[in-house]
Amino acid sequence: MAKAPAVKSEAARKSQPLAPNRERPDEPQSYAASKDELLEFYKQMLLIRRFEEKAGQLYGLGLIGGFCHLYIGQEAVAVGLQSALTEKDSVITGYRDHGHMLLCGIPPQDVMAELTGRAAGISKGKGGSMHMFSVAHKFYGGHGIVGAQVSLGTGLAFSHKYSEDGGVCLAYFGDGASNQGQVYESFNMAELWKLPIIYVIENNQYAMGTSVNRSSAEDQLFRRGESFRIPGIQVDGMDVLACRGAAEEALAWVRAGKGPIILEMKTYRYRGHSMSDPAKYRSRDEVQAVRDKSDPIDHVKKLLDAEGVKEDELKKIEQEIRKIVNEAADFAEQTPEPDPAELYTDVLVETY
Repeated sequence: MAKAPAVKSEAARKSQPLAPNRERPDEPQSYAASKDELLEFYKQMLLIRRFEEKAGQLYGLGLIGGFCHLYIGQEAVAVGLQSALTEKDSVITGYRDHGHMLLCGIPPQDVMAELTGRAAGISKGKGGSMHMFSVAHKFYGGHGIVGAQVSLGTGLAFSHKYSEDGGVCLAYFGDGASNQGQVYESFNMAELWKLPIIYVIENNQYAMGTSVNRSSAEDQLFRRGESFRIPGIQVDGMDVLACRGAAEEALAWVRAGKGPIILEMKTYRYRGHSMSDPAKYRSRDEVQAVRDKSDPIDHVKKLLDAEGVKEDELKKIEQEIRKIVNEAADFAEQTPEPDPAELYTDVLVETY
């Protein structure tokens, strides 16, 4: 009588890695930027940083009310990713949204006027820091509810696929939002329907005041889509060329009709969660160490130096950026607030 095949013990089965049973994207390569592209990345990151520093000053002066979440330290993520987008693509994010808006082509003065609640703001002064929006620029917010943009971004991706317009949605969320239930409902739907969406987890290490290692049982967030068969890639979010390289690979995957993909961008915010956060949950030495070793703007400055760009040219760029930001701030301070009648507009869709 033939012997029955041996049955592996449960411990042996658990110890063996899962065999790959599906296609995965290639490992992204650092983007080979030209000198002109490096200069453009530098200008964009510097604009975001100086804009955010000015926003922090205006908040301290009481000219910006409510909450205000700054993007300082994370500039390479949005610059690297959005530099690869086309006019067909859409962007949606959470409440740390000022930099993403600038990269969508929205003028700095329109964003700053919105921050200060002025009628000339991109949302007529009624959205403020957390709820800005521009359909014309394919920027769909600015969302205050943690993780809400993931479901909405999935809807945008469905719209791209339904209309066959060739667009891809770039949906940003943070490490804190990665534990929201609606995120996983969205993952499931996006993979079932093979929607054209890139889920970008901006892992800046802290969900408000809690370290990702303390708040997430699986802190390797690029793996969060595995049970939905969504591949993930972990990226150095402090290196703009690594971010652009990851964007190229992710877009190639999605545009080929292979469904969603997750990019976990390992980055770091230098300021508190919002302007009201004293950030006592981490030391100044920790923040300074990241600035010294991994600052995204300093990294590009070194690359430009190797390309022969002189310090005088960088100083001229700095002056130009500061002029743009200061003019935006002056405009935001001087332009009028909305008419009180605006309280009753844009509440509901007015045509049915």
